Amino acid sequence: MRRRGPDFRRPVRRRISNVVWWTLCGIVVLFFIFVLSKESQIESRPTIARRSERLDKITEGLNITDEMLNADSVTRQLTDQISLAKAFVVIAKESNNLQFAWELSAQIRNSQAVLSNAATRRTPLSTRESETAIRDMALLLFQAQQLHYDSATMIMRLKAKIQALEEQMSSVSEKSSKYGQIAAEEVPKSLYCLGVRLTTEWFGNLNLQRKLKERKQMEATLKDNSLNHFCVFSDNILATSVVVNSTALNSKNPEKVVFHLVTDEINYAAMKAWFAINSFRGVTVVVQKFEDFKWLNASYVPVLKQLQDSETQSYYFSGSGGDGRTPIKFRNPKYLSMLNHLRFYIPEVFPALKKVVFLDDDVVVQKDLSALFSIDLNSNVNGAVETCMETFHRYHKYLNYSHPLIRTHFDPDACGWAFGMNVFDLVEWRKRNVTGIYHYWQEKNVDRTLWKLGTLPPGLLTFYGLTEPLNPSWHVLGLGYTNVDSQLIEKGAVLHFNGNSKPWLKIGMEKYKPLWEKYVDYTHPLMQQCNFH
Repeated sequence: MRRRGPDFRRPVRRRISNVVWWTLCGIVVLFFIFVLSKESQIESRPTIARRSERLDKITEGLNITDEMLNADSVTRQLTDQISLAKAFVVIAKESNNLQFAWELSAQIRNSQAVLSNAATRRTPLSTRESETAIRDMALLLFQAQQLHYDSATMIMRLKAKIQALEEQMSSVSEKSSKYGQIAAEEVPKSLYCLGVRLTTEWFGNLNLQRKLKERKQMEATLKDNSLNHFCVFSDNILATSVVVNSTALNSKNPEKVVFHLVTDEINYAAMKAWFAINSFRGVTVVVQKFEDFKWLNASYVPVLKQLQDSETQSYYFSGSGGDGRTPIKFRNPKYLSMLNHLRFYIPEVFPALKKVVFLDDDVVVQKDLSALFSIDLNSNVNGAVETCMETFHRYHKYLNYSHPLIRTHFDPDACGWAFGMNVFDLVEWRKRNVTGIYHYWQEKNVDRTLWKLGTLPPGLLTFYGLTEPLNPSWHVLGLGYTNVDSQLIEKGAVLHFNGNSKPWLKIGMEKYKPLWEKYVDYTHPLMQQCNFH
């Protein structure tokens, strides 16, 4: 293609240089920035002024001066010395260095007087007038460091002291538990006196024996399953009397109530005398002693067999044997008492009965209990109130789950329940051979590796899967060792003084004693003769 000649070409447009454009844009931007910064300064001046006024008010309220805010302030230095000296005063007293503690306290008062004088005249504290106070205090603080009152040393000393206190507390706690257990096992003089006087009365008063023979003619009543049968196994005459009396006074039909009491040979005469002398609103009471049960022998009962074992006798009675670290409460001979284990032989004790309510001797009845006999146990053997509101009362707290027998047969989180008020279906008991189950576990625990203490652990094993939960209001526990909600007590049918603080002992919990004592007749001649009050 041929190129046009110069005369025929289009004229070239004149363009403004890019440099000029960028320069103009920069000038405009700078102008806007300048204008905006001026406005910001004008607006910020009142804010800064307000902040300054607020800070002045705060410092004035705290009595902080410019001189104190200064890094080289002698006032602040003196104040810091006083704070440190106060800490050393405490440490010196702990170390029984009373002379040095007194010197520090005196110097603290001198330094405080210097600060007070300066504050009174409202002038900054000068270096000249504070020099002596600062120097004297510094010498004492240096002396404190020489006495090993520095932080690192004191931390080590405090750790050692804490450890010593923990050991002391552990020792005191162990002694308290030991002495509390001893106090709980004691027989009060008044109770011993009552037993002796009743025994004397029984053998010296033929009328009492005649009364008992007349009552024995009511054999049919003792086997009548249309009546409400209760059983108590105890050697405590007064406690058993409270159980019977409280049940009778709160029963709608006391004539339908039958109490089966089982005691031992020692207390048999006294127990018979007490219930022959006293009447309880028409309630039928029969007293037996377990020594009369022919079937109760070492060949049938594992506990009796264990009592013949020398190692067991040493463990429970002499305090030796075992690892030496077993708490005293686990070595209490009462846990081998047949009265304690007789609850596992109720069908044998009462062969003619179909249903009974078992009561411990440390309970008080404050409602009518007749409704218990119409509760459907759903083919279970034991009706009991569960106690697993807290983790402490689950199976793993009572049993040794490191043992394979326990681990493979029982859920560690299964809910525990309480002895003390139990409804037993004796028909189902016999059908399921529950006593045989108890014998099995009792024999497996001859070396005390499955559980350590009492009758509840074997009860949990024996009635596992055979227990029907009852409404908690039927059985309120804890009145012998802890605080119980007053509303629970008010609604409770049976109040249980489980724990060491029994209401008939001096160590009983004072606020709960009236609940038990109102069923004791302190005007009774025998009670007065034995100084019950």
